[in-house]
Amino acid sequence: MNPPGPAVRPAPVRKTRNRPQVVRLLPSVITILALSAGLSAVKFALDGQLGTAIGLVGAAAVLDSLDGRIARMLDATSKIGAELDSLSDAIAFGVAPALVLYVTLLDGSAFGWIVALLYAVSIVLRLARFNTLLEDDSVPAYAREYFVGVPSPAGALVALAPVAAYIQWGDGWWSSMPLVAVWTLISAALIVSRVPTLAMKSASVPARLAVLLLALVAVAAAALVTYPFVLMIVLVGVYLLHIPFAIRSKRWVAARPETWDIKPAERRAIRARTRAARPHRAGARRVTTTARSATRLGLRRPRGE
Repeated sequence: MNPPGPAVRPAPVRKTRNRPQVVRLLPSVITILALSAGLSAVKFALDGQLGTAIGLVGAAAVLDSLDGRIARMLDATSKIGAELDSLSDAIAFGVAPALVLYVTLLDGSAFGWIVALLYAVSIVLRLARFNTLLEDDSVPAYAREYFVGVPSPAGALVALAPVAAYIQWGDGWWSSMPLVAVWTLISAALIVSRVPTLAMKSASVPARLAVLLLALVAVAAAALVTYPFVLMIVLVGVYLLHIPFAIRSKRWVAARPETWDIKPAERRAIRARTRAARPHRAGARRVTTTARSATRLGLRRPRGE
């Protein structure tokens, strides 16, 4: 009979902590903060503090851009989180900007209320369509790099651009009620449209432009402190100007199925090489067009006569 061996101590049992469960609530906390910022914007607009109201809508937009990313990083995505995000967006970027516009530049009139109502409804319709597209598995991979229409946070800032101009420069043509109404309706149309706009996840900066980007970030940071409303108007203008390029980019990709599954940076490199491979054709076309125009004007005779 073998002698008993040394007693083996059981491994100590570590107490599990609830910290991971608390961390998983962080995206929902950020969403609630965005909702609170949007509703607080209405309060400050009613108090006549328009600068604070716009700042809170901007803060809600920043928070909205963070909650989804943090949820994916923490693997904390959930159905309730998605529904909460949609409800928060509807209030922070639909109801709040509509009321801010209504009590300020839309003069609180009946027509102004109709305009504000149409804007808020456009936000809700866009969010409903966005949730539907998320569940559509037939959408090509490249289509995820573009938004369908102007997203809700950007649409809110675009709609509030006249209020920013009014705060910065006072009364003017930019604050006239008819112009603000037309601007708000155009913003609503862009929000519910099917015009493609670039998603941030598809944006990349070439290495050669990194220094320029850092310089622009420094300028934007300085402007945010000194001229925040001018910065907002400039950013809104740049955003609207990018839409034609987004339309052209999506059409180029849609016409070339072989590029659907590659990364956006590689796709842009292919487009650059394609353009570089045909400079002589463009030059020849310009020369031919110039020669024909000169001939019609009688500036010179065509060769062979």
